[in-house]
Amino acid sequence: MHKSDNSLTGKVCLVTGANSGLGKVTASELAKMGATVVMAARSQERGEPALADVRQSSGNSNVHLVLADLSSLTGTRQLAEQFKAEYGRLDILVNNAGAIFKDRQLSADGYEMTFALNHLSYFLLTNLLLDQLKASAPARIVNVSSGAHVGGTINFDDLMMAKKYRSFAAYSQSKLANVLFTYELVRRLEGSGVTANALHPGGVATGFGSGEGMMGWLFKLLRPFLLTPEKGAETQIYLASSPEVEGITGKYFDKKKPVQSSKESYDTAVAQRLWQVSDQLTGLS
Repeated sequence: MHKSDNSLTGKVCLVTGANSGLGKVTASELAKMGATVVMAARSQERGEPALADVRQSSGNSNVHLVLADLSSLTGTRQLAEQFKAEYGRLDILVNNAGAIFKDRQLSADGYEMTFALNHLSYFLLTNLLLDQLKASAPARIVNVSSGAHVGGTINFDDLMMAKKYRSFAAYSQSKLANVLFTYELVRRLEGSGVTANALHPGGVATGFGSGEGMMGWLFKLLRPFLLTPEKGAETQIYLASSPEVEGITGKYFDKKKPVQSSKESYDTAVAQRLWQVSDQLTGLS
């Protein structure tokens, strides 16, 4: 991991899902580099101890907590409003919040929870903060996807999986959506000085997926072979902070290297349609 350096002094970073796992490690490492870090978390009781930990581990007091339920459009909008009201700039946005759900659940807006949290929150939050990112350029957007996107497809006929719900299929679809969103966003950001990249963190031993049926069982079985959160967070920290990727955009990274994402992820028609549907579902424009 990085030793303390001051390469991000003066920069403001927002990390979602920052109360545990990859998000918490990312917040801590960016804080060690001197950044002002805003940690978005859903609950106070998990967020406050994480905030204290990150301040202590980084030796940086410019770390702050904002509470937001990113599975809800209202919660996502409130986070964007609060952030814009309190911070004059945004240099690095790390969309990291995500989960997998064993049983089909609906968000406050009536959307399938995996799609709402893992994709629509990335889409809406990023778009609401774009003006601030552009004003702070060169700025970076880092979207945490997963190798699970390879098995995914965007089922426009049943996006919310009302007909047939399978937790891993829902997760794979949402992670493919992250990659498609990244690539379409890059086309729209051309010339703005804002870069956007997606990544696969690797199989990581976090609380993620624990207790979720077959997936939970699989995670327990694989736990000894999984990466630590510290190791798993390396690629997103690299994309957020390394001078080596300055100006690099529209790529999918694994182990700090750009690699090919799935065939469907490069389908511009699918990406454009997903953007339009996401725009409608979030009431963005």
